[in-house]
Amino acid sequence: MEYFVSYYDYYQPEAYVPSSDTFIEKDASVNEHIEQMRLSATKALLERRDVVVVASVSAIYGLGDPDLYLKMMLHLTVGMLIDQRAILRRLAELQYTRNDQAFQRGTFRVRGEVIDIFPAESDDIALRVELFDEEVERLSLFDPLTGQVESTVPRYTIYPKNALRNAARAYSAGDGRDKR
Repeated sequence: MEYFVSYYDYYQPEAYVPSSDTFIEKDASVNEHIEQMRLSATKALLERRDVVVVASVSAIYGLGDPDLYLKMMLHLTVGMLIDQRAILRRLAELQYTRNDQAFQRGTFRVRGEVIDIFPAESDDIALRVELFDEEVERLSLFDPLTGQVESTVPRYTIYPKNALRNAARAYSAGDGRDKR
C-alpha cells in the first residue's frame, strides 16, 4: 500500500484583494516525508503489479509526461561500462545533490571510485556503486546511518529526486526539449 497525496504542509494560492489593491503571491511549504511517500508510490507502480495506491484527486493533477519520466531513470547493472563522470552527470540530471558531509535522501557522495547514493524514495536504504576503471564492479544496498552493507544486487534503478512533473521539466530543459 502506497500513498500519493498532496505534499504541501501549507498552500496559499495567489489572490488579489480589490478593496485594498493588494496582490498576495502564491506560497507553499512541502512536507519532505510526504514527498518521499509520493516517490515511493511512483517507484512501486513502475516496478510491481500488486500495488494499491491511495491518492487524493488534487495530488494527481499536472504530473507531467510519464514516458519522459521513464526515460530519465538511471539503470545500473554489475559489469556495465560507464565512467564515474557519466554517473555523476546523470545524478545531477535526476536532481540529486552532491554532499560529501551530510548524507540524506536525494543526495550522493563520492570517495575515490565509490559513489554512495541515498535514493529519494527511500528512508532506510542507500546504494553503493563501486567502480573499477569504467566498469560497475559491485552494487550494494546499505544502511545510511550505520554504513552496514545489507546485500549486494545485480542491478538497481535510480529514480528522479522530485515528482514527475518537476523532474521531467528539469530533464527536458537540460537537453533543449520542452515537454510541458
